[in-house]
Amino acid sequence: MRDIVLPALRELPGCFGLSLLVDRDNGHCIATSAWESEDAMHDSAERIGPIRDRALEIFGGSAQIEEWEIAGLHRAHHANEGACVRATWVKTDPSRLDSAVEIYKAGTLPAIEDLEGFCSASLMINRRSGRAVSCTSFDSAAAMAANREQSASLRVDAARRTGVAALDVREFELALAHLRVPEMA
Repeated sequence: MRDIVLPALRELPGCFGLSLLVDRDNGHCIATSAWESEDAMHDSAERIGPIRDRALEIFGGSAQIEEWEIAGLHRAHHANEGACVRATWVKTDPSRLDSAVEIYKAGTLPAIEDLEGFCSASLMINRRSGRAVSCTSFDSAAAMAANREQSASLRVDAARRTGVAALDVREFELALAHLRVPEMA
């Protein structure tokens, strides 16, 4: 990913880079590319196919491709080697998504920032389905583990206030952090 896919993506107009989350215990990976606009992303689709195929060949797996809008992003600092990510997928009625985003930015994000080892947080949404995913990065696996209980409490409170239903929570190693998305908190 670092030596083949990332350099190829950097050549595409409008690409903000790539991140790679890995769960070495179960072999799941999430590769994320970010784009300056939906048009830039769609305009690159033909050139992305061979890059994606090469990545799948390297990993020896299959892909599920999803498109998300970045609704919020805040960095306290860039993640260093050893950083980890807790990802939380939620769902709500699509008509409530904008309200849920505002509540996340005004209440949940400041509370997440206070967690030990916080690096950054992003919120991505799919307006058609009402799904969202919040990714919070931490300095280390130890820091992420130390706030697991506090994070769970924040999720329950956020779900109550926003009317979202949690679908899944997973923890990953941040194997590649080369997304240069501008701050959007």
